[in-house]
Amino acid sequence: MSISVALAGKGGTGKTTLCALIIRSLIEEGKTPVLALDADPNSNLNEVLGVKITKTVGSLREEFKRDAPRYSKGMYKDQIVEMNIHQALVEGNGFDLLAMGRGEGPGCYCYANTLFRKYIDVLQENYNWVVMDNEAGMEHLSRRTTRDIDFLLIVSDFSPKGILTASRIRDLALELKLKIGRILLIVNRVNSELDVKLIESIKKTGLEILSCVNLDASISEMDLSGESIFDLPSNSIALTQVKCFVRKLVSEIGELKGDWLKKG
Repeated sequence: MSISVALAGKGGTGKTTLCALIIRSLIEEGKTPVLALDADPNSNLNEVLGVKITKTVGSLREEFKRDAPRYSKGMYKDQIVEMNIHQALVEGNGFDLLAMGRGEGPGCYCYANTLFRKYIDVLQENYNWVVMDNEAGMEHLSRRTTRDIDFLLIVSDFSPKGILTASRIRDLALELKLKIGRILLIVNRVNSELDVKLIESIKKTGLEILSCVNLDASISEMDLSGESIFDLPSNSIALTQVKCFVRKLVSEIGELKGDWLKKG
């Protein structure tokens, strides 16, 4: 049984970097193996994690749709899909990464999508934790890309407008009746203590704060140098704060689902 975490939020909130920080924190807490899912068509989670991708689910889906009529009668299409999904997995140190890639082209992809979704769901069961980075905005909720998850972490910037956007994402998830364990707010890139107005904005929305993560110069330096999240110094402020809330999530899951997770 895997524990799933999905990150959502508007563009520019640092969602992908937070996703990578969560993955590193889980690895260093011994909660491996971790499956990283990059559900953003403009995939760049691999760059932050320091690995290269050669295939995406999107490209495999299109290849499957194109080549399916040519498969011999003795070849089962679902077995081909399963094989291709495994070939698309990128292996890292303590994690595997699967990138969803670009969106669908013209034509009907219903059968191909059903097969790929089926095997991604099966694949998840091989991991202790699954961490998904979604595209910016709310479209992924409408398409139900984000579904059947334990934690939906909505990332906001340090502004009342950002908090309002986060509340709209929460409201849509509830309206669509998606199967989500808990919906929590992360205020990212905080450059000072939360002011009274921002606290009031959060209270009015009813959003539950998981954590505030400070603006961290070492992350900017990491981006500029092209390094990965694993090159970030262990005393990084943001990394320390993310590790703290990851421990909270681990503890909560331990209480809800038993001690199996503590075995790592």
